[in-house]
Amino acid sequence: MPTTPDAVLTVVAPGEGDVVPIPGFGAILKLTSMTTGGLVSIVEHPFPVGAITAAHRHTREDEHSYVLTGEIGFRSDDDEVVLGPGGVITKPRGQLHAMWNAGREPGRILEVITPGNGFENYFRELGELLTSGVSGSRPGGPLHESAEFAELAAKYGLTYATPDWLDDVVRRYGLSPATH
Repeated sequence: MPTTPDAVLTVVAPGEGDVVPIPGFGAILKLTSMTTGGLVSIVEHPFPVGAITAAHRHTREDEHSYVLTGEIGFRSDDDEVVLGPGGVITKPRGQLHAMWNAGREPGRILEVITPGNGFENYFRELGELLTSGVSGSRPGGPLHESAEFAELAAKYGLTYATPDWLDDVVRRYGLSPATH
């Protein structure tokens, strides 16, 4: 099996990882691009009841989500599904997507990002931006209109949008939009 010269043996025990505080969301970095030679990043995301990510599009990487606990809803372009523990979905680059807690208990997913490209650093920088005093904390609100947020999104090849389907998803599941 081929390996990359930059990959190193990495062990992350249960409950370990680099915790990145993101208000209303969160990220636990399990594997980084640095430790995998750029092949993959693995990030765990807790989903509090009522949480939904902002609708966004990646231009450089694909996301593969594995549901660990709870019921998590996914919308990628015109496709929508709710998955329970063990469910997996791939959200290809270029598709506008969002994820939400579709149940009545906290949920968690493991996000496998390919290629790694250092994308896990987006979560670090987003957490710093949100705790730095930049105003706004909801999609379409002042944060998404700020120059700092636009610069961060562009740096990581992300675009954000408010698709026609977002209000319907928020209403059907009684959600509170987040900032991711």
